[in-house]
Amino acid sequence: MFRKGGDRALKDYLRIFGPAAFFTVLGFIVAYQFVQPAPPRQVVIATGMKEGAYYAYGKRYSEILAKDGITLEVLSTAGSAENIKLLEAETGGVDVAFLQGGTGTLATSDDLVSLGSLYLEPLWFFCRAHLSVNQISDLKGKRIAVGRKGSGTRMLSMQLLEVNGLTSAPNLLVSEGGNKAAKMLLEGRVDAAFFVTSHRSSVVKMLLESEKVRLMSFDRVEAYTTRYRFLTEVRLPEGVIDFEKNIPSRDIILLAPAAQLVAREDFHPALIDLLLQAAKEIHGAGGLFEEPDEFPSTKYLDFLLDKDARRFYESGPPFLRRHLPFWAATLVDRLVVLLLPFFKLMPLVYRWRVRSRIYRWYSELEGVDPRIQQDDSGGSPKEYLAELDRIEDQVTKVSIPLSYSKELYDLRLHIEMLRNELRKANGSNTLLDQKEKP
Repeated sequence: MFRKGGDRALKDYLRIFGPAAFFTVLGFIVAYQFVQPAPPRQVVIATGMKEGAYYAYGKRYSEILAKDGITLEVLSTAGSAENIKLLEAETGGVDVAFLQGGTGTLATSDDLVSLGSLYLEPLWFFCRAHLSVNQISDLKGKRIAVGRKGSGTRMLSMQLLEVNGLTSAPNLLVSEGGNKAAKMLLEGRVDAAFFVTSHRSSVVKMLLESEKVRLMSFDRVEAYTTRYRFLTEVRLPEGVIDFEKNIPSRDIILLAPAAQLVAREDFHPALIDLLLQAAKEIHGAGGLFEEPDEFPSTKYLDFLLDKDARRFYESGPPFLRRHLPFWAATLVDRLVVLLLPFFKLMPLVYRWRVRSRIYRWYSELEGVDPRIQQDDSGGSPKEYLAELDRIEDQVTKVSIPLSYSKELYDLRLHIEMLRNELRKANGSNTLLDQKEKP
């Protein structure tokens, strides 16, 4: 509310806010250079072989993101090692990928971040049923399918074979995985095979139901999990796969890394929230080896957790994304960032404009202050009084908001104090030296 009403108050309001609006627009332009662009509508995710769990999960993520207008292209790959190369590629790469726990050591860049672990995926160790094999060290001289080149299965199986001293005869190691390795095992072309995948995998189901092969239980589990910190022990209870057929026929101890979701460092934060919401929907119910709400998780990570992903785990989706459609929430988020200059600059510019209308008169008061001017100007106290009356007359016309009235009254008090000084200097205390005050 202003001291003067009507058109004058409106003009005064515009004079104050005009420059503020200019600086605010300027702030918008500057801020826009730093505002995160709108999220892309198309994203590429690297998964694994088409018969594997990664590819199947990628399809489910794609279906969920499609509901918010995001096209998630699911790219089939050889596995985790290839996925890391695609994440690090400057051109023709991918935005996000599934990675097997423990494969992060293959990365050569610091520009990858983890969005969390998703579920435990056991290492399945199958061998021909008639072979006298009880542990990995018994595979000496046997033909072993260790997984395709570029796969997480190959990396993990080679680590376990190496620690058991079984990598010195490369001609016995077959670089095949998935359906092809399973077929070779069933046909007797290999003696044993490793698979890192979910228990829901069609390959695992096929091998568990075959009488030609048997699933091996790992021994020295504590030694393995101590040596390889990304591994954890899981138990496959007797009969849990098929009660009627009692598959497996006994409790089996398996080793399991965790599947992870990894992205480029510049991955859009809005899409991180969207992916993690999808991950919670897909993996949050738990499974054979996971408790409900255990995943997605910040444990078992090969890379640093992204800061926006950390916020999601700590407080859930942002408020707007809990109550608005994805694109509406994203738009509001960006507008809030753009409006920050307004909220920061407007009060400062407004305060400066109002006070400048008061403080500028102090420079004129200095011109009639005998203590400052001494006799340099050649003016007399009487002339100074006349000039002071003119200044006071102009000051009475100054229009400001009521909240700044104190500054205006301080100015008028200083004018009166200076008038008293000038009266003393003029040696007069009569009304002739004073102007009638309104």
